[in-house]
Amino acid sequence: MKMKREEVRNIAIIAHVDHGKTTLVDELLKQSGVFRANQEVQERVMDSNDIERERGITILSKNTAVYYNNVKINIIDTPGHADFGGEVERVLKMVNGVVLVVDAFEGPMPQTKFVLKKALELELPVIVCINKIDRPEARPDEVIDEVLELFMDLDANDEQLDCPFVYASAKAGHAILDLSHDPENMIPLFETIIDYIPAPEGDPDLDTQVLISTIDYNEYVGRIGIGKVDNGILKINQDAVVINAHEPDKMKRVKISKLYEFDGLERVEVKEAAIGSIVAISGIADIHIGDTICSPDNPVAIPFQKISEPTLSMNFIVNDSPLAGREGKFVTSRHLHDRLFKELNTDVSLRVEETENADSIKVSGRGELHLSVLIENMRREGYEFSVSKAEVLYKTDENGKKLEPMEIAYIDVPEEFSGTVIDKLSQRKGELRAMSTSSGGSTRLEFSIPSRGLIGYRGEFLTDTKGNGIINTTFDGYGPFKGEIQYRKQGSLIAFESGEAVTYGLFSAQERGTLFIKPGDKVYAGMVIGQNGKTEDIELNVCKKKHLTNTRSSGADDALTLTPPKILSLEQALEFIDTDELLEVTPESLRIRKKILDPTMRKRSSKN
Repeated sequence: MKMKREEVRNIAIIAHVDHGKTTLVDELLKQSGVFRANQEVQERVMDSNDIERERGITILSKNTAVYYNNVKINIIDTPGHADFGGEVERVLKMVNGVVLVVDAFEGPMPQTKFVLKKALELELPVIVCINKIDRPEARPDEVIDEVLELFMDLDANDEQLDCPFVYASAKAGHAILDLSHDPENMIPLFETIIDYIPAPEGDPDLDTQVLISTIDYNEYVGRIGIGKVDNGILKINQDAVVINAHEPDKMKRVKISKLYEFDGLERVEVKEAAIGSIVAISGIADIHIGDTICSPDNPVAIPFQKISEPTLSMNFIVNDSPLAGREGKFVTSRHLHDRLFKELNTDVSLRVEETENADSIKVSGRGELHLSVLIENMRREGYEFSVSKAEVLYKTDENGKKLEPMEIAYIDVPEEFSGTVIDKLSQRKGELRAMSTSSGGSTRLEFSIPSRGLIGYRGEFLTDTKGNGIINTTFDGYGPFKGEIQYRKQGSLIAFESGEAVTYGLFSAQERGTLFIKPGDKVYAGMVIGQNGKTEDIELNVCKKKHLTNTRSSGADDALTLTPPKILSLEQALEFIDTDELLEVTPESLRIRKKILDPTMRKRSSKN
């Protein structure tokens, strides 16, 4: 018969990007005594990889556990970006309730809506945590109304609408239930979790069932499956089978060799785990998300929603430029192939496919951020390769009509820039759906736009709004193809010969547009060294030195002043490249180049 495990609670922390989920988890860890009193703890301790720390975003969901009054609270910190939405959908299958974190100034944002919708669909109880109440411009009362409106928009039931509100400052480490009281610590939040989130329940006498919701990977033990024990008991050395609701033929006999539970930031080995426990299982070689581990006598798969499909793809190609192989450690097609297929171990929203060309691999993901994080990780590991411009993945409907992925873009800009933004997005086939003005003089625009239209737009958007605009997007299914979009109005400045860029050559080149390189940089014929002010591509010789004569001294160049070049970040370079260009990525450099380096061949192919 079913029983509840009152000494356990399983919760996920969900929110829009940057509303303070990870900082909140830090405080819960600190105040539950996970760290020693004198222990040095870095901020956002849950964001474990370098890119997460630098960008201040969470990419992979993380598991941790704290104790409060002898109750074990398993906490899952989830990503807030739409590109990693697949992570959020899956981890919610492991929990019995969520804490929705909302910024006390910004209020509910597009991702708040996205993650809350997922939680309400699974009928999970929600605790709303209004965070950052110590911000000078905080407006908690208005934000509560906005959150309740959002609940109604998403058809929440009466129980869900009757949710508790907690006010917190994760940074200062306190929470309160009533704004008129003085805050002290996080106890009000701990107690709300224990009172309001139901204990996990299951039948300990039934046969074992564990649904794998996340995969971790470790060089020493290989794949690690993480999931919740739904029924029965999971023990070390137990015989089990792995089955999957979406793959009826899958049935693999395995033995449970190592079993872990979470305690603080550690994984602790355990002999057995009861219902409601969140466990990590290592030693099963090809375990996947959505697999159910169950007893061999009565294998029943737990249903599981399919992972969202990728919408964008780009080709990862072996670098064949004249500078190939000088800066990277891993440069061959075998290196590239092995690394990309290994990524599938942990990233389930990714697709990796062979192409007819052995040196090129097609990689599809959820968005530009998703793919750029993979590229950045690979270059830090010493890989050198080229990537093509991101392209969207089309589908066709039953009548053979072409469909393309659509997004809803929510844009907040100061009023004076709204005209420019509307104009630019209309050119990119965007349709303005709604427009409203807030008291602070900022305008909120809501567009329906093809995913193609947003490729390469973010950099332009920041320039157009002088850095004051915020753009958030949510995938909105597939819609009819909207026609051709011209991405880039300006052409490229292309190096005419190989060598080293010199001041004299760059000085005459900078009159033509914006340069991306400085004196001393190595260039090769066909490499893009800047952006032309006009629409066509121009070839320039930037390695050209001044001819010396009896009357000219070689030091005369010192007087030439160069405008500082525009150094592109990885995202900007991915946005800049056009369909006939590639981005050469090495651990030390990012170079943009034409796919066809030879100028005569290039002209011939553009005519064709």
